[in-house]
This record gives sequence, C-alpha cells and structure tokens, in this order.
Amino acid sequence: MKLLDERIWSLFKRNWPQTLIYWIVFFSFGLCIAFLGPTILDLRCQTQSTLQQITWVFFSQQFFLLVGSSMGGLFKKTLLSSLSALFSCTFIISLVFAIIPLCHHIVLLSIVMALAGKAMGVIDTIANLQLVKLYQKDSAIFLQALHFFIGLGALVSPLVADPFLSEDSCVLGANWTANSSSSSDLQHLRSSMAGHGAALNNISQYPLHTEGVVVTRVSYAFWIMALINLPVPAAVLALIYYERLLPCSSNSPRLLDRSSLSSMSPTGDSGQGHGSLFACCNPAKLRGRPATFFILHALGGAILFITDGIIGSYAGFVYTYAVSPPLLMGHKTAGCLDSIFWASITVGRLAFIYLSYRYTAPRLLTFSLVGVILVQFLLLIFYSSCVFLFIGTCVLGLCISSVFPSMLAFTEDTLDYKGCATTVLVTSASTGEMMLQLLVGSVIHSQGSYAFLLCCTIASFIGFCLFLLFLYVQHVHRNCQTDSSKDTDMEEKPKTGGS
Repeated sequence: MKLLDERIWSLFKRNWPQTLIYWIVFFSFGLCIAFLGPTILDLRCQTQSTLQQITWVFFSQQFFLLVGSSMGGLFKKTLLSSLSALFSCTFIISLVFAIIPLCHHIVLLSIVMALAGKAMGVIDTIANLQLVKLYQKDSAIFLQALHFFIGLGALVSPLVADPFLSEDSCVLGANWTANSSSSSDLQHLRSSMAGHGAALNNISQYPLHTEGVVVTRVSYAFWIMALINLPVPAAVLALIYYERLLPCSSNSPRLLDRSSLSSMSPTGDSGQGHGSLFACCNPAKLRGRPATFFILHALGGAILFITDGIIGSYAGFVYTYAVSPPLLMGHKTAGCLDSIFWASITVGRLAFIYLSYRYTAPRLLTFSLVGVILVQFLLLIFYSSCVFLFIGTCVLGLCISSVFPSMLAFTEDTLDYKGCATTVLVTSASTGEMMLQLLVGSVIHSQGSYAFLLCCTIASFIGFCLFLLFLYVQHVHRNCQTDSSKDTDMEEKPKTGGS
C-alpha cells in the first residue's frame, strides 16, 4: 500500500522547493522559541539583573511575536515579498543569536528579544499561509509536517545550550561562598521559569547576586545556534535566486513554473482574502458576507486560543506542580516533564502527517480534543501519582499536537480559502499562549498548584464545546452557500433562455 496517492505526490513534486523552505524556516522558529527558558539564569547574570527584571525579556518576546503574527499577512501578495520576508526574518534570528552575548543591559536584551519575537511572528503567519495556498484541500498533511519542524527546533535548542549552562552561581559577589545558590537550586529555578517566566512565586528565597564578577559560558551556546541557523536564510536566498526573482539571476534555471507565482492565491487574485489582521477588517472586503463567515473565524480563533494556551500553560507549570505537594517530586526528575511533553508533541505531529492523509480533519480534531479532556480528567483523579503524571504528560502531548494544523486546514477549507482564517488563527494562538499562562499563573499563586490541572481541564472542556459549535455553524454555512449557488443558477437560466 502506498503511503501517499499519486495526486498528492505530484502536488509535492510540483511545489517541493517552496514546501521544503517553509519547513526549514519553521525549524528556525523552533530554535528561537525554546532557547530562552534554559538560558534565562545565565542571561540574568550577563545583564546583572534581578529575577523579576529578567522576566520582562519573556514578555518582550511574546508580545512582539503576537505583533509579528498579526502583521505577517502584509508580505503575502507575491512570492518575492513572502520569500524576502522569510529571508529577512531568519537572518534576523541568526543575528539575534550572535548579538545576545553582547547585551550586558536588560533593556538592550529586551529590545533584541522583541526583534526576534517579531521575526518569529512573521515566520509563523507566512509559512502557514503559503502552505495553505499551495495545497488548499490537501494542506493538512503538509501543515502537520510544518509544525513537526517547530518541535524539532525546540528539541535541538536546549541540547545545544545545556553544556554551557552554569552549574553554580554565575555572578560571584564578595560573600558568594556563604550565600550562593547550589546547582540543584539553579536547576529548580530554570525549570520553574520554563513557562516564559510566569512562575515566579516561591522562588524568591534563592539568593542571586546582581553585583560581582560574571562567570558564564552561555555565549558559546548562542554563537553555535547562530551558526546552526545560518543555512536557513541561505536556503531561502537560494530559492529566490533560482526562481529568478533577483536581477542578477535572470539566466538561471527556474525551479517552479511561472504559473505558480499567479497561484499564490487560490482565486488568482493576490489581493484577495488574506492580509494582515488589520487588512482583514477592511469593510469593503467584508460587505455581503453571511454571519456564519464571521462566526467561523471567531470560533476557530477561540479554539486555538484555548489549545495553544493549554500547551503553554502545561509546559510552563507542570514542573511547579510536580515539585509541590502532594507529589513533591525531585527537581531533576520533575525537570524531565517539560522535555517529555515537547518530545511527545513532536512525535505526535510526525504521526499525524500520515493520519491526516488517512482521516478527515473533523475526525482528527474530535479524537484529539476528546483525548485532551480524558487525559486532563485522569490527571485530576490520579493527582497524587508521579508515574501517571509522566504517562499523562506523554499522552497529552500526543493528543494536543495536531490541533493547530488540523484546525487551520479545516477552517480554511470551510471558508473556501476566501477569508482571513490563517492570520486570525495564528494571531489567536499566539495571544492564547501568552494570556492563558498569565491567568493560570495567577490562579496557581492564589489557589495552589492543584488549580493548574483544574484550569487546564476546564479550558479543554470549553475548547471541545466551541468545536461542537464550530461544526454546527460550519453545517449552516455550507447550507447557506448551497442555497445561494442555487439562487444564482435560477437567475442565470432565464437569461440564457431569453438569449
């Protein structure tokens, strides 16, 4: 039995240069999204700032990722503008990795991370948007592969950083021998801050110097990641050159037919449909749309707001939950949970590449969202079991891994690729990842660590209810389209008969 039928294989062969570039670019996105958590304490030493001050770096990256996501659609009009934006953003990420070791002030580091966040947001929107345009009804398979590369980059980044992280205090004060934090304390702090710095409660008792001699080798990790990422913008530039989109490449062979340039939009009109989040609100483009058109955008965005928020919250607070009563897990053992969660998400996306070919998006989404609810309920029931926490973390990662690409493909297909689904959904997911973490973090701080599981369970149940509502509205939307097409045919028949 063939893994893919001839039609999908021929589609891939026709568009493989662009497809591979979008996949590789998402590897760069994954590298950038995962490095901050493990290196944050060494960056605190480098900038000689307090723990509270360094968390503004997390906020800076996340906020401008949201800004970049909402603006990414501005670069979609031509293949040249899309590839040029991807080249600029991936090169900026390499530049950011190289510059970070030179940032010795918290404000400068925050500005650099804001630049990286905006580049990541643009990459997120453009890569998703262009893959949907290339493959349309078959995009689910290729979107699953795209998001697999995020996980791959997110796994590589901490592995590169780990050998260069400080084992003991990296700022040696005058009395550091008496008050310095042990290596186990530092490991505990790193794991507690894995969720973009959201878990700051109960860690103020660890003495961290801000004045003294800085001893850290984390600069080497960033320079290595800059070198690892450098082939990515080079690959984008190579595609631009071989596509004869540069003045100096007029005599070079083309990888894609000229028709692919005009097929950047399924309607053949590059200005139709997608744009930035603000361009999507243009009244001229929205006039005459049925109410279901807007409701589908809102429901799709709300579902991904919740599911991406669950991913961010679980990754950020599972360590805090594990080391708190009643589990009281060891720091090193609990520190593995975050890595296991991201590894299971990566494996899940790899598996769903094939499952997306075999099953429809609604079936996969139903399976995934029901699985997420069941796992969360079981985690609540077996809240005192360390073993089940590891099992539940693996299964949760596998179940939730496919929701974003499947939901994106399903929403675009429902709207016939005429709306702003990709821009809206990507922006909503980024917003949910940032806002839900802050909400869950504040609840944990006031109600205790058990509230972490309760919040995630409630959120997953709300997400599933919204998905059921989405299916109903989708059914109504399809009926409206069918009725309007019948009315159009009835109007055209008399005209044809009269002529």
